[in-house]
Amino acid sequence: MTDTSDNRTTTSSLETTGLNFRLGALGAAIPLIFFVGWAIITSVLGLSSEIGLVMGCLFGLTLGLLFCKSRWEHYAQGVFSGMAQPIGVIAVVAWFYAGMLAQVLQTGGLVEGLVWLGGVSGATGGAFVGLTFVLAAVFSTAVGTGYGTTVAFSTLMYPAGVALGCDPVVLFGAILAGAIFGDNLAPVSDTTIVSATTQEADVPGVVKSRFKYSIMAAVPSLVLFVLLGNASSDVGGNQDALNAMMAQTDPTGLLMLMPFALVLVLALRGHHLITSLTWGIVAAAVMIVVAGLAAPGEIMAFDSDADTVVTGALVDGVSGYVNMAILILLIVATAHLLKLGGTMHAVTKGLTRWIGDSVRRAELAIWGIVALLNSAITINTAAEIAAAPFVRELGRKYRIHRYRRANMLDAVTSALGYIFPWGAPVLLGWATITSMQGQYDWLPVVAPTEVFPFVFHGWFLLVIMLFAAATGWGLHFEDTAEAEETVAAR
Repeated sequence: MTDTSDNRTTTSSLETTGLNFRLGALGAAIPLIFFVGWAIITSVLGLSSEIGLVMGCLFGLTLGLLFCKSRWEHYAQGVFSGMAQPIGVIAVVAWFYAGMLAQVLQTGGLVEGLVWLGGVSGATGGAFVGLTFVLAAVFSTAVGTGYGTTVAFSTLMYPAGVALGCDPVVLFGAILAGAIFGDNLAPVSDTTIVSATTQEADVPGVVKSRFKYSIMAAVPSLVLFVLLGNASSDVGGNQDALNAMMAQTDPTGLLMLMPFALVLVLALRGHHLITSLTWGIVAAAVMIVVAGLAAPGEIMAFDSDADTVVTGALVDGVSGYVNMAILILLIVATAHLLKLGGTMHAVTKGLTRWIGDSVRRAELAIWGIVALLNSAITINTAAEIAAAPFVRELGRKYRIHRYRRANMLDAVTSALGYIFPWGAPVLLGWATITSMQGQYDWLPVVAPTEVFPFVFHGWFLLVIMLFAAATGWGLHFEDTAEAEETVAAR
């Protein structure tokens, strides 16, 4: 049996003395460098997946072992101590609860209720595109998954909008933009949870502080969607298809907005995220059963014939995040190796030569690092996890408030993840629309290269955060007294 006191002693010693690598600080970065390279190559080849990224990170950690000059057991202990950090563990548990809530709300028919609301509104053309953006934003904020929003709304709202005279390219852009809104703002979003936990911030405080950025990007986006959303030519002959789609929707799914509102209110009033999510899950499950929206077995059931034995929305919510949970723990471990091997210190020291005493340059550096990694890694949460340690290190050095760091990290990540044509959610939406041509032969397919200029919310969010970094707008410091002295000296 391993002596736990010996493990604690080894961990404490590592924190003090660190690890020695061949190639110095560069050697300690080999696991992360390999992972980023793996992510880029698999993305370019169209082979990117969560489990594929997990394998890339494992290969990187194994390769790093060969560059370690310290005892290999010390390297292994460094990996394990990194994985045990609260940053990763908190994010994993929060993801599981957020995933369960998202699946329960979808089982209750929330998306169908929102589509019904859009269909009975009487909106056509640009008005329907604007409404699609709003409803996608509401849905993604409720369930916290931009990917799920992209699939659901591409399946239901896209064909309905085309039948109502919407421009297909702008309509697809509105769906992606709505997904960005919730991915960035939702307290149950994976990117929100990661950005908050990695910057040692509380989720409710982060959400409150970033609301102004989200709204500033959303308002002009809505205006542009309405103005540009009309189809250039009349799309006729699809009223029957629209009626068929509307027949499959059910307004009772709108009841699921109540558990969503409950979670939002509890979280913003300062309750712990797990507590808020638990109340939301319980409330949604009870409402589903009482209102007859779904059978209790669809929430959770035991089935000896099924591969998982336990089935239902709760199980799907957890299983949907298992691979990403493993990935965040592994990437947190690689980031810990950067610290133990001196890479983080070397990178920060190099950047500070250019930054000097300028907090604005520090924020521009943060913006650039996050943008660079998101340009390379197509799964936005993975890119955010990889960028987080650099953001935290620079932010701490210049006393930038943890809410501000989390907002810079999340906004740029959420925006770029849905803009680039090679981004996973863009390709996911394109594939979803393409798959529906067998059902609707009149449905046009929008190529990823066509839609990226029209993802207005993403572009506005990106520019707003760049403006904030360049001008210091909205900047806050950890220590108020020191912040006033810094501002006065600038």
